[in-house]
Amino acid sequence: MKSPSLSGSRQLGFGFDEASAPMPAVPPVIALQVAPKPSAPIPAKPKADTNPDVNAEAMAKVLDAHPDFRVLRRLAPRFEFPPATGPVATLLVLDTETTGLNAARDKVVELALLRVTVDLLTGQPVGAVQVYDGLEDPGMPMPDEIIAITGITDDMLRGQRLDDAEVLRMLEGVDLVLAHNAGFDRPFVESRLPQFAALNWACSFADIDWKQEGRGSAKLTSLAYDLGFFYDAHRAEMDCHALLAVLMASLKTTQASGLSRLIESVLTPTFRLQATNAPFDAKDLLKARGYRWDGAQKVWHTRLGDASALTLECEWLKSAVYAGRSSRVQVEELDAKTKYSSRPGQVGWREL
Repeated sequence: MKSPSLSGSRQLGFGFDEASAPMPAVPPVIALQVAPKPSAPIPAKPKADTNPDVNAEAMAKVLDAHPDFRVLRRLAPRFEFPPATGPVATLLVLDTETTGLNAARDKVVELALLRVTVDLLTGQPVGAVQVYDGLEDPGMPMPDEIIAITGITDDMLRGQRLDDAEVLRMLEGVDLVLAHNAGFDRPFVESRLPQFAALNWACSFADIDWKQEGRGSAKLTSLAYDLGFFYDAHRAEMDCHALLAVLMASLKTTQASGLSRLIESVLTPTFRLQATNAPFDAKDLLKARGYRWDGAQKVWHTRLGDASALTLECEWLKSAVYAGRSSRVQVEELDAKTKYSSRPGQVGWREL
């Protein structure tokens, strides 16, 4: 909107009546020169730091100290940690970018790996971090929605191929593969490189109860924000660095690191419990409990983290779903070499 003109201000008047009350004459201003009093010399103002990063960090610290502000810092990936002082485990932090969500049809277009040594006493990385990040032409056009998410274009992928030999070298001697949503990544990489099937896997999304740890969301970006940093998501290597940083932090319930929790998960099998022949009218109850519908087998199922959770869940099923009647349900035991893959575990039955 244009500002009002001078003539417009006269039309409005602003409380003055120019026609009937002429403006009073302004008395002349007399300038006087006053000799300054002697004073102590003014100290020189300290020069501002010309390094913008230093100035930005100083401002960030001021905001951080204010109760109404919270500062997020960009993640700076680490490639070197202090040397080990005790027994260690070798971990592979993994992430993929793909052409879609279906491992039977879609393809890997980016694979990133961080080979990390972890001190079993402290649960923290030690030594050097080895990195692999490679692109691969999927032999099909990249969907527009995937380009929008990842920024990976057909031109970037044309003629590219993963370095199989380098990837296999990174796998040698690995005790555990970590992924945030391993149920997505594992079938894709096993389809591309079957050697991944022989390794133990853990899932930082599913194997840690983030709600119990006081987090509002298990999304990796949200977990990063909770720790005070952000990063450029949806490129495989940076997602790996972010996951490593998140898992280095102590968990509220145990004060151990997320890395320690996932290493321990290798020793504990998980279970896939089917509500076999559950009454139709129990579907809303099962859904509210967190069960998922398997359309192929036409059964409601859920995953349990350990044997004690399985026992409690079977008791709930008998009471709430089967109304105390004797029933027989299918239980699939999954160890670290099979869970999150598309391969079945050890299947058995349990009488309720």
